[in-house]
Amino acid sequence: MLHNAGKTMEYLRASDQDGKTEQFSDKKLVWIVSKETGFESAAVIQDKGEDLVVSKTSNNEELTVKKEDTQQMNPPKFEKLEDMANLTYLNEASVLHNLRQRYYSSMIYTYSGIFCVAINPYARLPIYTKEVINSYRGKRRTEMPPHIFTVADEAYQQMIQQRENQSILITGESGAGKTENTKKGRI
Repeated sequence: MLHNAGKTMEYLRASDQDGKTEQFSDKKLVWIVSKETGFESAAVIQDKGEDLVVSKTSNNEELTVKKEDTQQMNPPKFEKLEDMANLTYLNEASVLHNLRQRYYSSMIYTYSGIFCVAINPYARLPIYTKEVINSYRGKRRTEMPPHIFTVADEAYQQMIQQRENQSILITGESGAGKTENTKKGRI
């Protein structure tokens, strides 16, 4: 683990207090489509068969939506989850919310099963130091927060143990940070 990490860990792992201790509302919460943010949370007021009457949690505006246009929301204990494969409700809105919340907290790496998702912070973060690199060496993926170093070290360890070439696919749009992650991932 990072012994003298101090500020570094806040860029890699959510604290136990980050929304996870919130009480889950007695009301049923769902994601509804939003023109501004893609999805936003709403509380179900009434179930009318194929329709739901909901109240947006941002402004209490009531509206009727098609039930099929809503997506289930995860309890607060899943806030800023490191591996989205562990979400109870793995849907587009929940994935986007998890990535957004982690990004807002400067946690740019998130796992999704065997994949490592990186979101370009367009800023230099103190997560590429020698101390951080060394803390990831030889560790299992579950022992450390998500990071490109885990992916690189895992490939290196497999290459050594299996004596077979390994490859890492880094993909994304222009400006997504592929080049930076390629440079940083070389341990």
